[in-house]
Amino acid sequence: MAQIPAFCYNNFMTLQQLKYAIAVADTGNITEASRRVFISQPSLTAAIRELEEEMGITIFSRSNKGVTVTNEGDEFLSYARQVLEQAALLEDRFKSNAGGNTIFSVSCQHYSFAVNAFVDVIRKFGGNEYDFTLRETQTHEIIEDVAHLKSQIGILYMSSRNKNVITKLIKKNNLQFEPLFTTPLHIFISTKNPLAKKKKIKLTDLAPYPYLTYEQGDFNSFYYAEEPLTQIDFDCPKNIKVRDRATLFNLLIGLNGYTICSGIISHELNGPEIIARPLAISDTMTVGILTRKGMVLSRYAEAYIEAVKKHI
Repeated sequence: MAQIPAFCYNNFMTLQQLKYAIAVADTGNITEASRRVFISQPSLTAAIRELEEEMGITIFSRSNKGVTVTNEGDEFLSYARQVLEQAALLEDRFKSNAGGNTIFSVSCQHYSFAVNAFVDVIRKFGGNEYDFTLRETQTHEIIEDVAHLKSQIGILYMSSRNKNVITKLIKKNNLQFEPLFTTPLHIFISTKNPLAKKKKIKLTDLAPYPYLTYEQGDFNSFYYAEEPLTQIDFDCPKNIKVRDRATLFNLLIGLNGYTICSGIISHELNGPEIIARPLAISDTMTVGILTRKGMVLSRYAEAYIEAVKKHI
């Protein structure tokens, strides 16, 4: 387990102050953060300033556009999330029957089985109060989220093309990757797409249709791509980048587009119009669970991993 600096055990610093600071970091806005933690904006501002003065650091840089986390603030918040995570584990272990506000977060690539598993955990543990977060996000952000404990669990894939780079990032951030399954590559297409009649698709068959991929922001290289094959791997003259799964599936239907994926799909979530077809190539992809090395997982995280295994 990562060593937590002595200053995080200061008698005067409270868990509530840490929660306030993390809320500000996550929202980037004092007003929005104050709504999230249910205190007034002046009270939140005062609490953050007191925390900064006590620690002797500047956690946030303030401007007319909002607040941003400083470099030393980013390091501080990483430890703060560890403290809150350990406090939550204590409550989970010794106050499991006492109610309270359940907190759990997952960051993942755009997989329907990840959503189905998330639903299962809420149904099992939700209770009267809970604060659950599911981030379908970019590859680099998944690694960052788990490294900084914004999420207990990350889900992403590795292949022969990105394995070296992703493995180095995982090691650098003190994370670990547990493979869930390895699968041949597939495409998602609409049932109306002419390729739906084929039992297996060749890469040359795809040329007339738009290739839909998830945009990766500042890390938009093929190492971070959510799709195991990129434009440089085969001839795809029509390319469209999107940010969310609903848009991608609408374009699969509306434009007869396709995307390259694991082939695992939930018709319950995504409807009957989207189907998977195998690609006639030998490449594979391995999807796995990303966690922080040495971190004890909460019962919600353990239940989530079991639910993922069930849905795949």
